[in-house]
Amino acid sequence: MRQSDIAILGAPLDLGAGRRGVDMGPSALRLASLNAKLSSLGYCVEDLGNVFVAQQESSPTGPENAKYLSQIAATCTKLATRVRDIVRDDKFPLVLGGDHSVAVGTVAGVAEAYHESSAKIGMIWIDAHADMNTPASSPSGNIHGMPLACCIGQGPSELTDIFEWTPKVQGRNVALIGIRDVDGPERDLVRSSGVTAFTMRDLDERGLRNIMEQAIQIASEGTAGFHLSFDMDAVDPDEAPGVGTPVRGGMTYREAHLAMETICDCSRMLSMEIVEVNPVLDTANRTALLGTELVMSAMGKKIL
Repeated sequence: MRQSDIAILGAPLDLGAGRRGVDMGPSALRLASLNAKLSSLGYCVEDLGNVFVAQQESSPTGPENAKYLSQIAATCTKLATRVRDIVRDDKFPLVLGGDHSVAVGTVAGVAEAYHESSAKIGMIWIDAHADMNTPASSPSGNIHGMPLACCIGQGPSELTDIFEWTPKVQGRNVALIGIRDVDGPERDLVRSSGVTAFTMRDLDERGLRNIMEQAIQIASEGTAGFHLSFDMDAVDPDEAPGVGTPVRGGMTYREAHLAMETICDCSRMLSMEIVEVNPVLDTANRTALLGTELVMSAMGKKIL
């Protein structure tokens, strides 16, 4: 990957998840020496701290089918503005979550920066879950199950219309990889969205390398490049126990690294976020340490 400045921005949002603790994810990743390790690859790393997030204890829940919607929208709008400015400054945005709701802000910011020059972005979304519920379909009302739908223009206007335009990414330029836990009504939304979804069965039958090559092609076609959104629950919980919604049968340690190495090799990644690290549920910070390793692989660390 081409050398450039990296701007790290934390988004300690836990309002979109059903279990507490994911707001400490950015700290856990920093504790795993993320900044120093990226610097060792030759990057100039600037840590911009965290965006402000309202505390759950002092916030009204709001609508039951989209809990904490107004607070999440406020945080994502702030995050989007910060990310847009990072891209404008020709730096690489690396966002640390927080629950996966933060992707609404990250993607909006990257998309807006390229939209200003009439360019589009694609997206590779690696996750155990489809994250394509809407308030009408969600069984829980937790917004961390909705961000991918919002990014392609399906969801509450407070989230889809940041910067007053939508969708931020066309469904045909989105590759969703590693899913193995999809809600019933959500399946129809995935099928009709234009998003290309690769389940764990697809990975088992076709191999990760083949899937990644196709995903990169999908996310790159007609775009300036793509955003990578990596949910740590994509990895099997034996390797990444510190996540709020673990699902057995995920990517192995080496598959996760191969995915990141393949993305690095293509030189088309514009931005990245790593989300859903929950230290409260972790063992000796294992999940954050793995997350840091995966970021390193995505940014150019090689075996030889």
